[in-house]
Amino acid sequence: MRSAKMMWKSLVAVVLFTVSFAVLAAAEQYEIVRADYGFGNQRVDVTQRLREVVSNNAAFRMGNSTFGVDPSHGNLKTLRVFVRGPRGETRTFEYREGSTVDSSQFADAGSGNWGGGEAGYRNGDGDSGEYTILHAEYGTERNHVDVTDRLKELARADLTFRMGNSTFGVDPDPGFIKTLRIYARGPDGQERMFEYRESSTVDGSQFKAWGRGEWGNEGWNGGWAGGGFHDHDRDHDRDHDGDGDAGEYIIVRAEYGTERNRVDVTDRLRELARSDRAFRMGNSTFGVDPDHGRIKTLRIYARGRDGQERMFEYRESSTVDGAQFKGWGGGEWGR
Repeated sequence: MRSAKMMWKSLVAVVLFTVSFAVLAAAEQYEIVRADYGFGNQRVDVTQRLREVVSNNAAFRMGNSTFGVDPSHGNLKTLRVFVRGPRGETRTFEYREGSTVDSSQFADAGSGNWGGGEAGYRNGDGDSGEYTILHAEYGTERNHVDVTDRLKELARADLTFRMGNSTFGVDPDPGFIKTLRIYARGPDGQERMFEYRESSTVDGSQFKAWGRGEWGNEGWNGGWAGGGFHDHDRDHDRDHDGDGDAGEYIIVRAEYGTERNRVDVTDRLRELARSDRAFRMGNSTFGVDPDHGRIKTLRIYARGRDGQERMFEYRESSTVDGAQFKGWGGGEWGR
């Protein structure tokens, strides 16, 4: 009788342990938001295909044959998987071509139920960037137009997009390079301006309620403001100038982390700039996590043609586009 009771207690303990372990494992799983595969700027969206593969395999070796495409012949490609965690946090997994992907870390892998994918990410709780957009303008200092409403339409359709005249359906100053200026308010109540050079990539991940378009309704009377294109700069800013690496700002230094813990990543940024004009960044990009458990930012400090310094800020997992930085690909900066 005593032996039977002991066996029963042992069985209950095993069951409880198994259930607890399963709950803990489920809590650490991630929901796939988006995935792309390729090298540098030569990347293709493989979100749906990845979901299918993960749903049918506990683990798999990944490469061109997995996705049925080779987006960059002759180059070693990577798979980037953008996910949302059980507490709404976002992170990125990156795998080199030929490596093994463990499907068990992704939620609902067996059923293929992903809770809405990227649309769910944009429109749900994961759409929680730091800055609230107030207003958006596109053009040059002398000629610019309000594009707030058009930006809302673009935000509802895409988390990131490459922009220019065709994006906004207008060329406010023909023959000159335009910029998109997004005026936003941070969590501390301070207003700041995000500037994107024509043909560069806009990433909405750092803006609050980006995909829902619940912003830009507070009114704005700040004008173009903040410097920008000056008459004496115009001869250097024509669309046909240079080799395409002729941004306005020269990088002085770059730091990655939080207010309390950050590291200098100037040299690493120079390496990345020589390889790609645009890239999505995070801990794996810089090979360090300076403040575990907190969302980091990349801050690029740069000097404009007027000699004034300004800071460009990118939230972890957002896209850095070098189009607005002078000598980006050459890496002749930050020294």
